[in-house]
Amino acid sequence: MSFKDKLRSGQRVLTVEAAPLKGVSFTPVLEQVVVFKGRVDAVNVTDLQSSMMRLSALAAAVQMKGAGVETVLQVTCRDRNRLALQSDLLAAASFGIENILALTGDHPILGDHPQTKPVFDLDAVQLIAAARGLEQGSDMAGYKLVGSPPRFCVGAVVNPGADPLEPELIKMEKKMAAGAEFFQTQALFDEKVTERFFKAVAPFKARILAGIVVLRSEKMARHMNAHVPGVHVPEAMIRELARAADRRATSVRLACDLIKKFGPMGQGVHLMPIGWYHVVPDVLHGIGA
Repeated sequence: MSFKDKLRSGQRVLTVEAAPLKGVSFTPVLEQVVVFKGRVDAVNVTDLQSSMMRLSALAAAVQMKGAGVETVLQVTCRDRNRLALQSDLLAAASFGIENILALTGDHPILGDHPQTKPVFDLDAVQLIAAARGLEQGSDMAGYKLVGSPPRFCVGAVVNPGADPLEPELIKMEKKMAAGAEFFQTQALFDEKVTERFFKAVAPFKARILAGIVVLRSEKMARHMNAHVPGVHVPEAMIRELARAADRRATSVRLACDLIKKFGPMGQGVHLMPIGWYHVVPDVLHGIGA
């Protein structure tokens, strides 16, 4: 069953994130991701994650599809105007890629080309609406598409740790009104913050995948606390990583614990290994996937 069908039928879903490399070849990532085939419902392909120049997400997603891996293609508004964004949506559909994650995107000043001029012609809400408009057979200017319109399963992101939370909930409602079918959250670590969020969004009846990051070190955890808005790794978890005799085993166990704790609060899990793909099979085994 496809990701879209499982999602819409109310079944639990599991996605894993993968990032293209800074180069022509996607093979090193693809070889590791293919191992997940049949064990996860889809693999997210990041779109110039953290404003870092890399291989096109669409090119990587096409290669994944060719290898039989279903994808969720991330599309960010940071780098393209409405012409290019709509064109890329049509291009994805032409390759049979229907799952889209709409993001506004991090500012380029945070990336490896800080002198880049940002675009931000649209935001995530408008991009979602544009995708739904294409499904109705027209572009944003009202011109009709030629032939059959595309079909998408469109998702968005939400940050449960936003403080204050209310503006984030308002954005989430706007995304749903524009046509978002599912949400993947920012990394979840804090139990109180996570419970507060899921209690607040319960009336929305949204399909939410809990975002789980595989922490590889104490340094990584402290970096996230310092630089990722809305993310707080508890000090007890950081100390556990610091004193771990087997860091890989500890990282996998912590990720499994978070999945078992937070996954049932929504409709599934979005696992973010941050390039540490070789530990994903261990995590999948640990949660019985």
